[in-house]
Amino acid sequence: MDLSGTSIGIVGALKAFPLRAAARRVAERGARMHRGLPRGTTMAVFCRSLLSRQGAAEIEDRVAAARSAIGDVRSENGLMRHMDVFAAQPNGPLTRRSILDQSGLSESNFDMLALFDTFEHDREPFSFRDLILAKKYAGLVASGAGWHDIARAVHAVGPVGSLTALTLAARGDRILALDDHSLAELDGQRLLDLPPDTDEAEDYFSHAEAAEHAGLFAEAATLYAHCAAIDASDATAPFNQGNCLREVDDLNGAALAYATALKRDPALVESWFNCAGVLRELGRNTVARDHLTRAIAIDPAYADAIYNLAALDYEMGDLPAAAASWRRYLELDTDTDWARRARAGLAVVAQAQSQVG
Repeated sequence: MDLSGTSIGIVGALKAFPLRAAARRVAERGARMHRGLPRGTTMAVFCRSLLSRQGAAEIEDRVAAARSAIGDVRSENGLMRHMDVFAAQPNGPLTRRSILDQSGLSESNFDMLALFDTFEHDREPFSFRDLILAKKYAGLVASGAGWHDIARAVHAVGPVGSLTALTLAARGDRILALDDHSLAELDGQRLLDLPPDTDEAEDYFSHAEAAEHAGLFAEAATLYAHCAAIDASDATAPFNQGNCLREVDDLNGAALAYATALKRDPALVESWFNCAGVLRELGRNTVARDHLTRAIAIDPAYADAIYNLAALDYEMGDLPAAAASWRRYLELDTDTDWARRARAGLAVVAQAQSQVG
């Protein structure tokens, strides 16, 4: 399948094979793959590893933000099918609406379960097996289980299609399989052990994100540095490292981290932008201007970069350039505080030019 121009953001650790291998595969088809969802991401992929790392509410918030900002949100298996790594399941006759109506699952539970590959198909058309699974999951929800409990449990037993032959029951947050003789836990206590998580870089990345969220920026920067050292193709880890170093006023360290990110992924527009901010604070205005220009060349609608370029040109005394960028900014933003500041900047430039004239 042609992936030209696609920018694929990975949230969590891929289970099928390492991120580096997946990134090489999509690069051969003209696409980019990276951790996280930076500006310019066109497809967001949520991996099943998140289920053991984050709670339901946090995952739901991240998925909702991705759907709002990006639109194309896929499951891990959905990505693999899109890349032709996994063979596509035979199409079924059922629509999403039909599954919802016949199973009784809520839209939100169904969509989260589909996103975390608890059905044979991650999107319509769905199969009759998917309908059977949906009905079983609806029964678990009615017994008090959440989508997160179900998704974590079912992936402990292998292919989800095998669940169609089992009777499932919920006991609190535990999902059990019933047979004529016993109850067996699905989530990690069956005969089949869960495969170990071998993505060491993702472990560091996850801990780094948690530290950053807690405001422990120095610790987060160290963890991101470990992640970046393990995976020399990853641009997101050094980018995040730069953000954390900036928070602790290590501007030179931040500039170096951003430069590392840009060497690994020159299309990471936010790294050009953030590095420009650091260089400006260091007094390297000419280089900072070059970075802002690169950011705008990659993303002509990057309003923040356009505004900062105008402000920098004004500081450097190039009033016509500053006015041109502020006018361009106002084409993208007309009613925020920054738009009012842009109009004020234009007025100051006009006044200065009239005095010169």
